[in-house]
Amino acid sequence: MRKLACLAILLCAGPAMAAEDSMRLAGRMLFKQPELAKPGACVSYREGGSGWILTEPVYWLKGTTIASEVKTRKLDLCPEAPGKTPELYSREEFVRQAKAHPCVARAENIRSEEFGIIRFRVDSWETPWSKRLANAGRLFQGSFLDIPLKKGVEIEIDADLLGACNQ
Repeated sequence: MRKLACLAILLCAGPAMAAEDSMRLAGRMLFKQPELAKPGACVSYREGGSGWILTEPVYWLKGTTIASEVKTRKLDLCPEAPGKTPELYSREEFVRQAKAHPCVARAENIRSEEFGIIRFRVDSWETPWSKRLANAGRLFQGSFLDIPLKKGVEIEIDADLLGACNQ
């Protein structure tokens, strides 16, 4: 009888342990919105919109998820632009900074981290064209960083930067 009770406990514990393992795996995947990581999901990247009375325009990029994965990336030293604040960066310096992000300021903080990455196909976009907005964000003059936007082009981006299309 005692052996039968132990066997019943083990049979019940198996699914519970499997569920716990899948929860650990889901937590490790680093996707704040796991539904966006599913192929076919509509995802959007947005910039701007701040302000209470006079709000900035919102620029955006929408697409369809193709794939997602967890990648290990080295957090290296941030690129320097001596004597310049971010507002004074050229577009090339801004793109270099944005591609290095996240980065660290001191050598002792260099480490590797896991990031949730989503690869998506671009469907539509609205980007700023004004030169004064060259350093305002990743979207500028029909490009995402240095990738020219065309319908169907594929982009990889940190999952944390994306939202659902209906946001």
